[in-house]
Amino acid sequence: MNAPDRFELFVIPEGRKKVEMEVDTKIPNAATFAIEREDHTLGNILRGQLLKDPRVLFAGYKVPHPLEHNFLIKVQTVPGTSPGKALKDATSELISEVNALKNKFDMEVIRHRTFEDAKASQSGYDDSMNNMDPHHSVMDVDF
Repeated sequence: MNAPDRFELFVIPEGRKKVEMEVDTKIPNAATFAIEREDHTLGNILRGQLLKDPRVLFAGYKVPHPLEHNFLIKVQTVPGTSPGKALKDATSELISEVNALKNKFDMEVIRHRTFEDAKASQSGYDDSMNNMDPHHSVMDVDF
């Protein structure tokens, strides 16, 4: 068929970098970054993170073509801050946020499992009750 090979979604072509920067000569403190093998998922979240930074005046992204696996992100910063530094800081902050979210999720899973285990051992719950006839209802009532 005409569909591109799956590996083209994540393998960077030879001679290309993951991130390339082109300084904008018409706008002060601005640059356009080409990010290879990424899509709207990273583009939008990165743009949002950049806009949280008070040093960033503008951040926007676009996907040049839906069949090409890259996006362009333009960043303009206040004088004294480079667009590259702002992008690097935004990326580091995103990584920290994702790690914090993962840790919270893991702790909630552990808490939930501990709660369920304690509940099961306290009430003498047996998994065979899950296999009961669906017409019989089971009520968990404490007297």
